[in-house]
Amino acid sequence: MNEITMNDLIGLVPYAPIIAVVITVLVVMIAITIKRSHMVTGTITVVGLNIALVTLLGQMTGFIESGAIAPNAEQLFVIDNFAQFNMVIVLVCALACCTLSYAYLADLKDNKEELYLLMLLSTIGALLMVSAQHMASFFMSLEMLSVPLYGLLAYTYMRNRSLESGLKYLVLSATASATLLMGMAFIYAEVGSLAFKPISMVLGNIFESPLLILGAAMMMFGIAFKLSAAPFHMWTPDVYQGAPVPIATFLASVSKVAMMALAVRFLIDTSLLALPSVQMLLMVMATLSILVGNLLAVRQTSLKRLLGYSSIAHMGYVMIVIVSIGAAADSISSMYMAVYAFTSIGAFGVVTLMSSPYRLSGEADELTHYQGLFWRRPVLTAVMTIMMLSLAGIPLTAGFITKLFAILAAVQGTNWFLAAMIILGSAIGLFYYLRVLLTLFKRPKQFIEFDVSGQWGIRTGGIMVIAVTAIILFFGILPNSMIEWASLARIW
Repeated sequence: MNEITMNDLIGLVPYAPIIAVVITVLVVMIAITIKRSHMVTGTITVVGLNIALVTLLGQMTGFIESGAIAPNAEQLFVIDNFAQFNMVIVLVCALACCTLSYAYLADLKDNKEELYLLMLLSTIGALLMVSAQHMASFFMSLEMLSVPLYGLLAYTYMRNRSLESGLKYLVLSATASATLLMGMAFIYAEVGSLAFKPISMVLGNIFESPLLILGAAMMMFGIAFKLSAAPFHMWTPDVYQGAPVPIATFLASVSKVAMMALAVRFLIDTSLLALPSVQMLLMVMATLSILVGNLLAVRQTSLKRLLGYSSIAHMGYVMIVIVSIGAAADSISSMYMAVYAFTSIGAFGVVTLMSSPYRLSGEADELTHYQGLFWRRPVLTAVMTIMMLSLAGIPLTAGFITKLFAILAAVQGTNWFLAAMIILGSAIGLFYYLRVLLTLFKRPKQFIEFDVSGQWGIRTGGIMVIAVTAIILFFGILPNSMIEWASLARIW
């Protein structure tokens, strides 16, 4: 039996934030075994995620020893600047989702503690995804993210829609994973390597290989499903609508950030973006995502479905960045996904606060539930207004800066058609985002079905939503710090 040496332990130092979350999972499991307590479990979860976040930020700024990882193309994971940037976003989003879950689950009659356990396991999967650089770690980390989500989506199984949401995601996600795995098999059969970078080294000799093109296409189909890009988007609005709101928030933020980071690293490291067929596939999916997402969102009366279709369109915008500037897309795509994740947390956070505590009858999902909200909750209305304007890409919000960079990327790549698609999609999106705002300022209804508590602004969930709003405004007005930080998110 091999002994663990000091060098082995030093080699684990860069992975300290991930290890912190793993230890948190073990502590939560022990705590649940000893005594079930919603407050204790929630507190341990939040403390563990905060320790991981502080450790990561300390490593990034140099206050904490981060160790040194020599670039090695054959290892399963790599902790580079790109991975660290996306890990910060994943941890912040996971913290926000746990915070929203605590108030939401307050009146749930069933066990509440396992939700935090599943959320932590899924977060570990996301942290591993952003640092994966090998087909094996690609698939294992993706499944570690996805499998707990099946249980999270169906956690409030007393509601038929929640149960349907979990089952639908389970069946379709399994199909996408099988397609992804088959694509990996085809690429391995042709290239003879599972690591990302060695694939790029032999790509020139087999550039037009039918097996390679088929494998790349199948992998792109699997990635598109996880990103809910058209035409693999059909599950998204149904799953968003049926899921408990904090879990829909988790799916829209943590899951999307991790999957996009992994997709960007995979496409850049393997140089598959050099294949004309992959470029064409990305262009088609981006165009369809923008058109389908925005046009179908126009008809929605459910706010969760509207945000689901909106996410489809936003994935299309990021795909345009990737196909337009290729290897330089890592920092811009990371910045776009970070702002999108924070904006989604703010929008879904308002829905969560309006829906809390848990009700068997349903959530504040319909637009009519928000009619006249301004006249009784002006601060909450301001939060939702800023989130909608950011999603629409209106100036003085962070969403405007990221959408501007997406257009500049398309222009830099001389993809004038794709630049026009971003502008067209934004114009259509403006219609339904403003429709939400119009509802907020209408004459209030006499019968109020859902409302937040009078003290919502000084409670944990409310403070978090206000903080996210401040971030969106700050980076919209003074974007230099965000741009400088995102520019460091480069793949080694």
